[in-house]
Amino acid sequence: MNELFKIFRLQIDEAKKISASPDEPHQHDFEELIIGIDGVLEHFIDFQSEKINAPCVSFVTKGKVHRVIPQLKNGKCDFWVLRFKSEFIPETTFQLYSYYHGHANIQMKKSDCFYRLVSLCEMIYGETKQEIPDYSVVRHLLSALFTMIESERRKSEIADVTILKTQNTTFKNFLKILEENFHRPDGVDFYAEKLFMSGRNLNIICQNILHQSVSEIIETRKLIEAKNLLTSTDKSISEIGFELGYNEKAYFTNVFKKKSGQTPTEFREEMRKLIS
Repeated sequence: MNELFKIFRLQIDEAKKISASPDEPHQHDFEELIIGIDGVLEHFIDFQSEKINAPCVSFVTKGKVHRVIPQLKNGKCDFWVLRFKSEFIPETTFQLYSYYHGHANIQMKKSDCFYRLVSLCEMIYGETKQEIPDYSVVRHLLSALFTMIESERRKSEIADVTILKTQNTTFKNFLKILEENFHRPDGVDFYAEKLFMSGRNLNIICQNILHQSVSEIIETRKLIEAKNLLTSTDKSISEIGFELGYNEKAYFTNVFKKKSGQTPTEFREEMRKLIS
């Protein structure tokens, strides 16, 4: 996906096409949020297949192997699909990874809250159709959408007396500490010490949950912030690298290119063209 953000509505005709010729399980280089109003979503993710009836919410983090097949129920099918790059809402993305790992699909109730989610999708779509869309408005509305979904998810967990596993709690704590310290040059041992555990055990937890090492997750968080700064500021490449704990511009450029396929300068130029 070349755009930073995309939203579309998937209804009966498109659902029939996808059901008739479904994709193979695949990975995305973007995040995907699906809001189900009517119909059924057959979702293969985390190497399991599940059918979930609308109203529902499904969030697919970048890099997850998955496949969705929308299906009609009682002759109806209606889904909002929102796709965005990690750097579009970088301050939120990592929290989303912890909220949704292991439970990508959330069953909702046809309540006022759910219909407010639908209204937010309509507002976001309306903004993107303006002659000159204001993507700062879209970002705020998208963040509000996730805040409301998370509020409903927490209520559901309380109602079901869901007990978080120790690994999940540790992983969430790791992400909170990372959010406060990713600008530092520190590695695995720094975060493991903060969590009163060994680097090896922290690596095991991160591999189990996100299928990445601690070092990869730290680098990914730095990369998301680097992309955010490259897109939203005029800071030099050296300044951004130094701000994120890289003392040498060349090293920062090499790490950035290795993970994103572009140099920081190439990325900045591409994003400015897209946004303009």
